[in-house]
Amino acid sequence: MSEAEAEQTAVPLDSVDRDIIRELTTDGRMSITQVAENVHISRAHAYSRLARLTGEGVITKFTALVDPIKAGLRSSAYVTLKVQQHSWRELKEQLRAIPEVYHIALVGGDFDVILLVRATDNIHLRRVIFDQLQSMDGVLDTQTFLVFEDVDTR
Repeated sequence: MSEAEAEQTAVPLDSVDRDIIRELTTDGRMSITQVAENVHISRAHAYSRLARLTGEGVITKFTALVDPIKAGLRSSAYVTLKVQQHSWRELKEQLRAIPEVYHIALVGGDFDVILLVRATDNIHLRRVIFDQLQSMDGVLDTQTFLVFEDVDTR
């Protein structure tokens, strides 16, 4: 099995693992004591489960969910890219380096990649799209869909 395949292999999870994930997805700052209490397991058991979930890459990081408007990012768009297929690996790393790109997905369909881009205003958004995204080697075409309202379901 290649390294890329190993990264994509599902880790067996039981109901306790899924309950821990649900609790931490709801509140990533929840104490391990509170997680254990909510899941009805001992604190030591919760620690060992969490260590396994992070060690096996099921939980990849803990982060804050930020309201983009309150954080000064008043302009958001989904930007689709048509790309030269052989350029995906290099292109992915270049996209990851752009701070305004919040999500990257390689997809099937009429386009190859969809990005969530957040910027301070439309001028800033325009600069990211025209000056950075459209000028990248391997990008053949872009299409932009402005976001009028964000609803995070997590």
